[in-house]
Amino acid sequence: MSPNAPAPLSAGAPWIVMKFGGTSVATLPRWQNIRELVSSRRAEGARVLVVVSALTGITDALKQLCAQEDKGKRIEAYQAIAQRHYDLLDHMQLAAPETLAERLRELARLAEEGPALLGELAWSALVQAHGELMSSALGAAFLSHAGLPTQWVDARECLAAIALPNQNERTKLLSAMVEAKPDPALNARLEKLGEVFITQGFIARESQSRTVLLGRGGSDTSASYFGALLKAQRVEIWTDVAGMFTANPRQVPGARLLQKLDYEEAQEIASTGAKVLHPRCLSPLREPRVPMLIKDTNRPELEGTVIGPEVREHAPSVKAISARKGITLVSMESVGMWQQVGFLSDVFAHFKQHGLSVDLISSAETNVTVSLDPTENLLDSDAVAALASDLAKVCRVKVIAPCAAITMVGRGMRSMLHTLSSVLAEFGQLRVHLISQSSNNLNLTFVVDESVVDELVPRLHEMLIAAGALRTDDSALFGPSWQSLYGSGETVMAADAWWRAECRDQLLALAAEATPRYVYHLPTVRRQARELKTLTAVDRMHYAVKANTHPAILRALAEEGFGFECVSPGELKAVMAVVPETAPLLFTPNFAPREDYAWALTTRAAVSLDSLYPLEHWGEVFRGREIVLRVDLGRGLGHHEKVRTGGSGSKFGLPVDQLDAFLRLADTHGVVVRGLHAHLGSGILDVKHWGEVYSQLASIAERIGSVAFLDIGGGLGVPSHPGEARLDIAALDETLRKVKAAYPHYQLWMEPGRYLVADAGALITRVTQQKGKGSWRYLGVDTGMNSLIRPALYDAWHEIVNLTRLDEAATALYQVVGPICESGDVIGSDRRLPEAREGDVVLIAQAGAYGKVMASPYNLRDEAEEVILE
Repeated sequence: MSPNAPAPLSAGAPWIVMKFGGTSVATLPRWQNIRELVSSRRAEGARVLVVVSALTGITDALKQLCAQEDKGKRIEAYQAIAQRHYDLLDHMQLAAPETLAERLRELARLAEEGPALLGELAWSALVQAHGELMSSALGAAFLSHAGLPTQWVDARECLAAIALPNQNERTKLLSAMVEAKPDPALNARLEKLGEVFITQGFIARESQSRTVLLGRGGSDTSASYFGALLKAQRVEIWTDVAGMFTANPRQVPGARLLQKLDYEEAQEIASTGAKVLHPRCLSPLREPRVPMLIKDTNRPELEGTVIGPEVREHAPSVKAISARKGITLVSMESVGMWQQVGFLSDVFAHFKQHGLSVDLISSAETNVTVSLDPTENLLDSDAVAALASDLAKVCRVKVIAPCAAITMVGRGMRSMLHTLSSVLAEFGQLRVHLISQSSNNLNLTFVVDESVVDELVPRLHEMLIAAGALRTDDSALFGPSWQSLYGSGETVMAADAWWRAECRDQLLALAAEATPRYVYHLPTVRRQARELKTLTAVDRMHYAVKANTHPAILRALAEEGFGFECVSPGELKAVMAVVPETAPLLFTPNFAPREDYAWALTTRAAVSLDSLYPLEHWGEVFRGREIVLRVDLGRGLGHHEKVRTGGSGSKFGLPVDQLDAFLRLADTHGVVVRGLHAHLGSGILDVKHWGEVYSQLASIAERIGSVAFLDIGGGLGVPSHPGEARLDIAALDETLRKVKAAYPHYQLWMEPGRYLVADAGALITRVTQQKGKGSWRYLGVDTGMNSLIRPALYDAWHEIVNLTRLDEAATALYQVVGPICESGDVIGSDRRLPEAREGDVVLIAQAGAYGKVMASPYNLRDEAEEVILE
């Protein structure tokens, strides 16, 4: 034994099963990776069983061999397959081992003889099995030659296929099932043979000793069968990605790695579109409770995805959104089905007769609609037409295709419905054919036209993050994005928060003096202002003062050339007291009293109206004046219903159908409409929105004739959840320049608020005490909704960190609450933080907007003072 070799294993040493797919076994460098990985597992003190697929492309080549009726072409196909293996042996500098030579001889014989002796299906199964038989034989030789003695095991001697009810010959031979339970006898037999073994995925043997295949995803399933038989410490699936992701990463680059899943969640994700695992491979592991680990063969340092028994110390969260294309819907309608005994039995008998498996079901009094998934059915137009013809005898049939099923997966889906309002609203704009909420409370599925899926899924993924339904803030569940793991490195990353490193010591010192405190970082305000000034299409920016009225912030923005938008006389006075007289002012009140307007008209501010009432009843106040008209474009947008400021459900803006009446009143009083204004909501990240608002306002302005400028509002979204996309300012500028080119005679104004100041502010507070109630852990701090009401009012999400223990592992799941006597005094739910101690400084991020300005003296708690960092 070499000095570096691990000590021999004793009886009862744990097993680790490692499965490697076709790309992982196709080249010498990949086999060298496998050798290192297997050695590392053996060094852990475990016996290792390696399960391999056929070399990439070999299974398809074997299928093509089976399709050839001409013997010469079959032999030619065999020779090409054999050459692939000889080429790899040459790269490995190995002679063909006898195990491989024997497999090649048998494959040559099968190609020579054809299916006549065995029957077509049995012959085809045996031919296709040779892909794994050959790759495993080659692998055993390489690993042994590389100093890792490896025993070759025939999987057919270990995996016995079972007969299933209603199973035809094709499924019995080409899509077999194995009932795998812990087998001490197999364990003992292998223990006597060695410590490292290699075997085949995809194949087993049935009761008549014929070789059978395990169907699509069979190698993963084989690994699980062996994991169950040996009651392994874990099963590792090694593939070309780091694990399962929150969406198809090739479609959604921002998809996050799922670090932990339970068996049921993983199976739902696999069943509803994820290609990393076949859903069949998880069932064998549940009863023996063997965990599965998915890892990247080429990047073994990446954490991967762990799948195991249900773990409940996590907040309910959507774990993934997936899509399956090629769905066919069959809608069956009959007034005779209502309370008719046996109707559904008769209907589904036709599906059974045609060998078609139903996936989703939706029913009403006179209609039943089902979906057929092509991954589980051999769907073609003839099969569907034949089914429809038979069904037409008992009901009216409508076939709808091509469709796609979009599924959100997560444990406790029903408890998350209230957070999904914005996501569900997105489906309201589409033609939805079927909605299904699973009985196991693990998924919610929408069947829509296939043509919308590619664009819809990435948008829904972003919306789930923004809504807090996909809890990317929980680092125990969600890992890095696909882009950060596999991207080119050209992705521009957001700057690290100023409070995380640059000012952390300052903040801790401020907290030592007193808490709670709002702290504002002026360099961040200036950086945000200068970023918005790159919007070359915008002629004037007005800061929405209501976001934060601190004099230092007002002065800084005035120095950056911003005007100011105010909604009350108090805001106007606060601004005029600290900014130069040259700074433009806007006054945009809503349902304000007459005297507010009268006073504002004595200032330099441009005054806006948004209803008929002021001109109907106070016309003399506005006589001969120029005003701005705020219109309601009929819709509202934003992250929460309380920040959507358009549509009939909102109190803001003049409805467009009242425009003519307003203009008649304006003419009566000599009022000139100089500007049009629309602001539809806050937290918007879609750059097309402002271009659409500008175009609509321009169209209205053309009817009026006196308009000089169009104010398209603010509402620029500020990402808060980890992984949420930032607003693309360059794309916004391009959008605005394009629409402005169509109406160049109008000036373009905007009025951002939160975008300028949210990231510049933080609320620092101190831990007071903790409390446990059942599975809940509450972490109390010395301020709450009296200082920051946004979480209670808007369900707003703010990042929360323990600034004292910023570098410690986040292992505790807390409900972060304040001292206010209200159940709604929750600053953050289900937050993953380090274990806290009384006196720790907690920082609530993105508190620069709508924080102090919305604070109250409720419960007569001390107000949070404000501190400026220059």
